Amino acid sequence: MVHLARPQFTQFMIKIHNIVHTIFEVICLRRAKKRKSTGKKIVIITIVLLLLWILGFYIYVTYNNIEIYDSNYTAQRTQSTIEEQTVENVEEESQTVADVIEETIESVVGISKLKNAGTSIFSESTESQLGLGTGVIVTENGYILSNEHVTGSKYSKCYVTLENGNNYDGTVVWSDSNIDLSIVKIEANNLKYLTLADSDNIKIGETVYAIGNPIGFEFRRTVTSGIISAKNRTIKIEEEENSSYMTDLIQTDATINPGNSGGPLIYPNGEVIGINTVKITTAEGIGFAIPINIVKPIIESYQNTGDFQEAKIGIYAYDTEVIPYLETGTSSSFQEGIYVTEVTKNGPAETAGITEGDIITQIDDVKLETMNDLREYIYTKKPNDEVTLKINRGKIKRDIVVKLGR
Repeated sequence: MVHLARPQFTQFMIKIHNIVHTIFEVICLRRAKKRKSTGKKIVIITIVLLLLWILGFYIYVTYNNIEIYDSNYTAQRTQSTIEEQTVENVEEESQTVADVIEETIESVVGISKLKNAGTSIFSESTESQLGLGTGVIVTENGYILSNEHVTGSKYSKCYVTLENGNNYDGTVVWSDSNIDLSIVKIEANNLKYLTLADSDNIKIGETVYAIGNPIGFEFRRTVTSGIISAKNRTIKIEEEENSSYMTDLIQTDATINPGNSGGPLIYPNGEVIGINTVKITTAEGIGFAIPINIVKPIIESYQNTGDFQEAKIGIYAYDTEVIPYLETGTSSSFQEGIYVTEVTKNGPAETAGITEGDIITQIDDVKLETMNDLREYIYTKKPNDEVTLKINRGKIKRDIVVKLGR
């Protein structure tokens, strides 16, 4: 930007002065010729001259503040530029998600309870013949997270095939049938493992992807997409005339089939938020995953020390929202805590005075909203550690100290 220079203004005012002077001389000449002079004409001439000077001053002020742009500039169409950037961003984002998923697949493994005669469990055999399922590598030194119903219980043997085709014998080093999770160890190092997200912060509507081996060889490492449909779901499992409840599950409409069990449910950035476990067979688009936070302390312990000393509290409990489905005679008006349905005989809880029907609302400084909250906290403790439970027993509230067992 530039402004009108002072020398230019001076020349401009000289021109105005000359014009006014010329007008004055013309008027005077006419007066001389006509030799007629009246006070009225003098007044008019004075007003005209004054107006001319005012006009000149106004032009100066206005002109001196006019911003004059250099003719050397680059024109841009803002709207078009924004649209082009948006399209590019969408393409880059889509490519990034595809790249992340492709890399994530490298950390997804196949697991079978039966050893195949071939070089890999991914053979022409069907999922039902081999008990084929999925697992996800969670440490670089060979710890793999899956479902207990895929790997078997603790100390069971299973067979693992990596993405590169390498086959390993696996040993189940930890499992929990109540939450259907297990950890398998294979003798391998420098494995590519997945990052675990914070499943406590998931939101309904977020995009997720499920990866697994839904049928067998032909469809190994299938990727399906969907959203988080709901959280903290409770479902009833009926097997061999026995009923149980799985609580605090992540519900998703990403397609989950039997062979997907044990596979990861991930964010678009590749972080694991859950482990796929079951689907509702009587409806489409309703599958469930176990939140990853519950097992984080166990994975960290194995990663750091190669061992996990599991502490036991000696109770079986449900979220209070399950109470209406149980024949307990207990009011379902409780809005927080977990409901104790069974106490292990001579276990830590019974020894401390916990009884069936108690509502546990807090452990130490941690408020309990779900049974997984209790499990996650207990997994951070060791045998012989003491914890304080806040108990509601009818109208009575009390604190009970429990010494955890092995």
